[in-house]
Amino acid sequence: MPTSTIGHNPLLFGRDERSGIIAVEPAGHFIRLFYRTGGRVHFQDEPFQPFILVNDPGVVSGCRVPCSVRQLAGDEFFRCQLLFDSWSECLTARDFLAKKTGKSHASPEASYLFLPDISHQFMLASGATLFKGMEFSELRCLALDIETACAEGYGFSNPERPEDRIISIALKDSHGEEIVLRGDRQTEPELLRALNDVIHRSDPDVITGHNIFRFDLDYIGRRAQMHGIRLDWGRNGTPPHITPHARWSLAEKTLEYPRWDVYGRHIIDTYFLVQLYDISGRNLESHGLKAVARHFGVAAEDRTYLAGDDISAAFLDDPEQLFRYNLDDVRETLSLFRLLGYPWFLQSRIFPYSFQNCVIRGNATRINSLFLREYLHRGHAIPSRTSSGTPPFEGGYTELSFSGVVGPIVHCDVASLYPSLMLAYSLAPAKDSLGLFLPMLADLRRFRLTAKQLARDSGEDSERNYFDALQQVFKVLINSFYGYLGAALHNFSDPVAAAEVTRLGRVTIRNMIDLLLSEGAQPVEVDTDGIYFKPPDGCATEEAERELVQRISRKFPEEIAVELDGRYRSMFAYKTKNYALQDYDGRIIIKGSGLRSRGLEPYLREFMRDVIELLLTGKAREVERLFDRYVIRLRSSGLDVAWVARSETLNESPDSYLEKLRTGKRNRSAAFEIALASGRAFRAGDRVSFYVSGFGRDATAYEQCRQVAAFDPAHPDINVLYYIEKLRHVRKRFEPFLPQEPTLFDL
Repeated sequence: MPTSTIGHNPLLFGRDERSGIIAVEPAGHFIRLFYRTGGRVHFQDEPFQPFILVNDPGVVSGCRVPCSVRQLAGDEFFRCQLLFDSWSECLTARDFLAKKTGKSHASPEASYLFLPDISHQFMLASGATLFKGMEFSELRCLALDIETACAEGYGFSNPERPEDRIISIALKDSHGEEIVLRGDRQTEPELLRALNDVIHRSDPDVITGHNIFRFDLDYIGRRAQMHGIRLDWGRNGTPPHITPHARWSLAEKTLEYPRWDVYGRHIIDTYFLVQLYDISGRNLESHGLKAVARHFGVAAEDRTYLAGDDISAAFLDDPEQLFRYNLDDVRETLSLFRLLGYPWFLQSRIFPYSFQNCVIRGNATRINSLFLREYLHRGHAIPSRTSSGTPPFEGGYTELSFSGVVGPIVHCDVASLYPSLMLAYSLAPAKDSLGLFLPMLADLRRFRLTAKQLARDSGEDSERNYFDALQQVFKVLINSFYGYLGAALHNFSDPVAAAEVTRLGRVTIRNMIDLLLSEGAQPVEVDTDGIYFKPPDGCATEEAERELVQRISRKFPEEIAVELDGRYRSMFAYKTKNYALQDYDGRIIIKGSGLRSRGLEPYLREFMRDVIELLLTGKAREVERLFDRYVIRLRSSGLDVAWVARSETLNESPDSYLEKLRTGKRNRSAAFEIALASGRAFRAGDRVSFYVSGFGRDATAYEQCRQVAAFDPAHPDINVLYYIEKLRHVRKRFEPFLPQEPTLFDL
């Protein structure tokens, strides 16, 4: 379904309307555009001058490479565009400026603006973007997954250990072809050459896998190097370009990974897509392939499962089982890509980035690129980046008016509160002299409403799914405009304007609270743009609740739409931003890290969920019996170590951890101690699973931790008293909400 169905807006989609572009790559002094038309791929080379933005062209005086100067209109800081004949000359000028100014191009204080991705530069300058006029199904995709053997006596397969090896490579492409390259029929060098052949024959636009960067590709690359095999995967016959220590930041996490770039293709890691999906909802218990496939309902009923420790044995004793398992992995991976990759495919039509880079660029960075593209098109100067030293401003209004169990509950919120306020009060960045911010925001909102209506009106599933995905993309972008406004280090952001938006947001929410109170409602939980409340007596039907919310909405300006967003039988309000809801179908929804942290051991997560269910269903007196059952299970023989094991993500490299320990900047951590003792090369972003051994409820975890893989069921050493004590601490958190035992004075 072409984007033109809802109109082509050059501010959002770029001014170059060429369709079918699937990749943009450098080619000497040219840029090579790859197109997919009629099921075939062809390319076209175009001349391009890469550029650097500066305030004064005299800053490159003394640089040994020539350049032409494009003077940009306006008084903003970057008013000159230096144009170079080649990328290598542009890089030489970048290095010259870094040395002359003492600031690298990545420094927020740099007095020049260099964009290190030549494909991004071309798309900014030309207005071209990927995938215009294409269906998602037209992309040729290849999912890849490998299985590896581990030498006896070791816990993990290591690509640097000669006796370890790849024993199976499963591949599935978007046209239905499935291949398993079998290690029982081919040597490892033969497997790698066969993999080259499959990639040449399939000619995929996208190679995808789950955790493909940090495991599959890294392992393949190291084994290919060991055997002297060239992985000529590029569309020009070149091997992948590998950045060994790339970093990707998402919310509070930073993940280090070996990035691969394959010429003319995109590599999309579904592990990244899963984390992006989960950043708002945080409703996934694990980001592992098996758990995620079950969550999304793409795991086949007869899918084969194998524990990691059993893979080497299965290869020797039952290779057919191993190959079925490998093939099921790759089937689930491709299904996840089809589900979670679609919104990013659509965003790649809007933003001037490759598909691979669109996924890993932050919302604010991508929105900044829309301004850069249009300002360059109009030949207008670009402001300097907003300082990171701007004082912090007050955020949204949050309040917990009641704690405990209450019901029934209605949730109302303001649809896109901050964007609505920006449009209603014409709040835009002061540095946007061309006035692009509000028109772009208004068009995005209009497009979203149009896409929502087209989704409702569509008679075909494919059409409906397309427009629903499109409106979700527009929703994310609309809400990201406020985040961009308040972000530092971008060219058009404006924290002062962002502070005014949040002030108006707090005023709006307080007005909503007053209006609800005047109606006899009882607010329970208030969070930035919405309110959970107990409706007044006599307001007992969905129709009555909806009319109540509509009365509230009519008291606000037309741009501020208050909507009924949900109705529930009961609510457990624990603390601000931590609560649980039971809907009228009995489904329980838990929100907040205090009630559902993935960092907790599984038995504690299960216990908390069971307690919450008892509270929501009016069975609080059964919590004590529930606690006793958990204690019995912890004391039982045959206790499953996975039930009590804790999994943590390393938030920095082990080397960084050791340095901070040395300088007293952090405490010891069980996860890092396990990583250091393992002998493996752990990176930031890796997950480590461990349990506490020994005896005594006051054990120190980092002193008595053991890797889960080292647990011996024949000689169990789980510290049961330690885990019972942790259970007791969790139970204590719920005591204020439990029936009180009668005291002597109550009798």
